[in-house]
Amino acid sequence: MAISQVRRLVISRAPSILRSRSLTTCRSLSRLVTEQNLLVEGIGNGTVLRSVSSLSGVYQSSSMLKLQHGTRSFSSEAPLHVVTSMPALSPTMNQGNIAKWMKKEGDKIEVGDVICEIETDKATIEFESQDEGFLAKILVPEGSKDVPVGQPIYITVEDADDIKKVPSSISGNSEEKELKEEVSATKDAGTQISTADLPPHAVLDMPALSPTMNQGNIVNWRKKEGDKIEVGDILCEIETDKATLEFESLEEGYLAKILVPEGSKDVLVGQAIAITVEDPDDIKKIPSTLSRASTSEVKEENSAHQTADNEGKLQKTGFTRISPSAKLLITEFGLDASSLHASGPLGTLLKGDVVAAIKSGKGSSGTSHVSKDGASQSTKSLPQTPEVSSSSPRSSDSYEDFPNSQIRKVIAKRLLESKTSTPHLYLSSDVILDPLLAFRKDLKEKHNVKVSVNDIVIKAVALALRNVPEANAYWSAEKEEVILCDSVDISIAVATEKGLMTPIVKNADQKSISAISAEVKELAEKARAGKLTPNEFQGGTFSISNLGMFPVDRFCAIINPPQACIMAVGRGNKVVEPSIDSDGCEKPAVVTRMNVTLSADHRVFDGKVGSSFLSALNSNFSDMRRFLL
Repeated sequence: MAISQVRRLVISRAPSILRSRSLTTCRSLSRLVTEQNLLVEGIGNGTVLRSVSSLSGVYQSSSMLKLQHGTRSFSSEAPLHVVTSMPALSPTMNQGNIAKWMKKEGDKIEVGDVICEIETDKATIEFESQDEGFLAKILVPEGSKDVPVGQPIYITVEDADDIKKVPSSISGNSEEKELKEEVSATKDAGTQISTADLPPHAVLDMPALSPTMNQGNIVNWRKKEGDKIEVGDILCEIETDKATLEFESLEEGYLAKILVPEGSKDVLVGQAIAITVEDPDDIKKIPSTLSRASTSEVKEENSAHQTADNEGKLQKTGFTRISPSAKLLITEFGLDASSLHASGPLGTLLKGDVVAAIKSGKGSSGTSHVSKDGASQSTKSLPQTPEVSSSSPRSSDSYEDFPNSQIRKVIAKRLLESKTSTPHLYLSSDVILDPLLAFRKDLKEKHNVKVSVNDIVIKAVALALRNVPEANAYWSAEKEEVILCDSVDISIAVATEKGLMTPIVKNADQKSISAISAEVKELAEKARAGKLTPNEFQGGTFSISNLGMFPVDRFCAIINPPQACIMAVGRGNKVVEPSIDSDGCEKPAVVTRMNVTLSADHRVFDGKVGSSFLSALNSNFSDMRRFLL
């Protein structure tokens, strides 16, 4: 009640220009409150709005404002309301589907009430309210797909009488656009730089020093800020995807500002790395706060002015300056300089521009005539093909669109990323299944314990991972090293209508087979019903995909990142093979063999680790007594 009174006082005293502030999460709150916020303080019987310009963290007093996943709006046109956005219900979620609305417009909402069901990239999760009020307007209707995280989905108010005061024209897109414009305007307020404030200068970009180079590392700056630069001077050393090369200056001047410091890595080609000026007195006129982010706008403005100033020159020659090597090539090959296009800074014609023109035949009139004649002759020699009648039936029309679920879209994306970015190593082996089948039969007949072959396979894999800890690891892209996992958590592939889910049996090496069996059944049922919680499918150190119940002898699975290995299990087949009896005589025998194939990240698994794991797994299958160790 006290909170409601304070908010009404704020509305009565606050001007109509107050805009909404995002309160999506604590992290986004700390980001936005650093810009400009209004802190509500009660003084006597009134309320004062105090501007806070530098505030990091979260409000200390929960009685002032209660954090909610949404945007609290103070406006004279609409009543006090809260705009709730699409939440990120998993670390990898960037969009979701509104599966079902559990509340209708006008309904009373209590803390903990389920507002709607949201289909994420992993499962369908219930979204609970974190505050009480009334559901005034649903911005995203039921069944909407691919709703981005952060887009407004509904509006709530505190008073039931305020529901009809919410404009019917409000939509999710308009609210989202308003918030984005406000944040971008605040960010851009202090970073805009105009060329009118800068002296004449040139922005040097990261060059493409090899045909396959798209980024490079600044190894060493040979020149310092303020140094005089001559044509041909080495500015810096750049490490490319092939070698470390020296970057030479194509013109004279002074190095006014280094935008990318020494030791910077993965600098994209075309990104500004330095600024030069012609007059040493202009060095101090370059702002010290100038950075790579702000130079993009400066470059665009410079290019516009440069195009206007040099329009007459470009119409005649196509460039304003020329490098010595480019000039030599033009002379040797007798090229028409007016047809060449310059890609260097300040309209400089580079060697690469001339080489490209030579390869394409653009600069030589003779070459172009030959190519035209050849092209006309080849065109005449081509046989005339009859036109296809537009009335003829097309087989491409006989298809049906099958809409993908959000889960299947994410699975397709992740599998493609895994296959293209992870070096897959495949190791295959056949294991004897007869001891396992006999052990399973004894459990059922003697102890009335019913377990599946897959349950025993999970236990055998978990014990093998415990014995070979190098296999229970993953690759860290940030550290570029192998990280060993402390626990053995097995992900089990479960096929559902919405896609393949991988619930996790945690600490599988410490659990009994009956406990693993019960947990797998429970997780599989929840996966098929779409009721898995994030902690039940996120993580895992090793995956198992079992198609033994189908007529599949062997297959290769795709690694499930960030894990480093997945084991594909085929069906058991009875085969005849020679065996040695107790008398030492060789005779034919019928055994049941099952194929297992490892798909491993070669950055983690090498031949030694993979063979050690398969050897330990074979030992577990051949002697069930190892399960007791």
